[in-house]
Amino acid sequence: MQHRLLKRVTVKLAPALLVLLLVLASCSSSGSTGGATPTPRASATQTVSQGVTPGATTTALPAQVDTCPRLIGYPKTGTFCYTPHQLRVAYGAESLYEHGFTGKGQTVIDIVSYGSPTLQQDMQVFDAQFHLPPLNLRILAPLGTVPFNPNDPAMLGWAGETSLDVQIIHAIAPDAAIVVLTSPVDETEGTISLPQFLQLEQYALNHHLGNVVSQSWVASEVTLNDSAGQQEIAQWDAFLKQATTQGGMTFFSGSGDNGATDYADLQGTKLSPVATTNFAPDDPWVTAVGGTSLLRQGNNTSEVAWNLSGGGFSQFFAMPGFQKMLPASAQTLLKGRRGVPDVSADADPLTGLVFYEAGIWSLAGGTSASTPLWAGLMAIADQMAGKGLGFINTALYRLAMSSRYTADFHDSTQGNNSVRSHGVNVPGYAATTGWDPLTGLGSPDAENLLPDLVAALK
Repeated sequence: MQHRLLKRVTVKLAPALLVLLLVLASCSSSGSTGGATPTPRASATQTVSQGVTPGATTTALPAQVDTCPRLIGYPKTGTFCYTPHQLRVAYGAESLYEHGFTGKGQTVIDIVSYGSPTLQQDMQVFDAQFHLPPLNLRILAPLGTVPFNPNDPAMLGWAGETSLDVQIIHAIAPDAAIVVLTSPVDETEGTISLPQFLQLEQYALNHHLGNVVSQSWVASEVTLNDSAGQQEIAQWDAFLKQATTQGGMTFFSGSGDNGATDYADLQGTKLSPVATTNFAPDDPWVTAVGGTSLLRQGNNTSEVAWNLSGGGFSQFFAMPGFQKMLPASAQTLLKGRRGVPDVSADADPLTGLVFYEAGIWSLAGGTSASTPLWAGLMAIADQMAGKGLGFINTALYRLAMSSRYTADFHDSTQGNNSVRSHGVNVPGYAATTGWDPLTGLGSPDAENLLPDLVAALK
């Protein structure tokens, strides 16, 4: 659920969304959402392995809950609800959890506008439902706050986003602390709110709040293609380079939820008629996270590309060194540009983690769901390393180009993110073997990837 006045994937089931979900479920077994071309929902099945991490000790765990609370308004077919335990199993994090790798001693920072007035209560319900340990949560507003208006769609949307982010991080890394940094300015498009978000992230660096940052927001490159936008991006790029290479911080940013295009106006009402990608995932110092649909059959899960996953090629940033490792087939697509995303995880709002916000159970969706999932995994990796690993993109691509690729990543090879809706027809990109501008290198098999990532960065 990337935000811009709720112009992203909405998790609260408003009547319009109920109708949309029902229509989509009846249109295609793919369970695709939005107006992009439906994609198949079948791929090679991945059976999750449950190996033992060398040197780890087994941790006594509470009884796991694998039953979702009742969801209202979701279609009976094409919906896959995941509990925290099921999500950890699907991405190979459960065996790490069983051996004490839970994010303990680490802190994830979540950057949002406004925050949520019910976050503390939401977390209590969520933790009780799934037998999770109480969350070490801090909510900071170094730039000040504005009164919460329950009639403001933007504030309501950010409240849902905040609960979604925090619950996904906590589900993946239950012992990691979380700091929510709130801005009093609503993030929409262009440079609106970007200066405030940069101040918050500089504050996090200066005050050593944590080593992992989750960013569930984007601004389209189309709306930043002016002098003010370029100046803002230059400041961000310098900060991100410093924070990742000198401050030991890792930044994750969702690739967007409008497929191969995104908004062209500051109000976020008109899609660009040509392909575009977004900031901050286009910045090479950020790990860009795309989206998949996580399907389940029995105890097995499989993934295909989510058709609204943002992806493509930056007009602002040249191809970074880590993408020069990719094979000739990818180079033909990249043409010297930064490709987005780098990695992916579940983002389909019909196949998400069940989360609780203000009295309602819903499914998480959008690349702002896949982003905090990776942030939670990174907290575990930092725990394993005993330090903040900082910039990880080069190591991710080296692993993907090695014999460890099939062990470390789930490669989605079906689907595309073409957009044929809202008056635009934008050809997108297909999921293929290896890296592609839809799902990146793929989604994580954390049991293998995280130890390999730590080893690669020592």
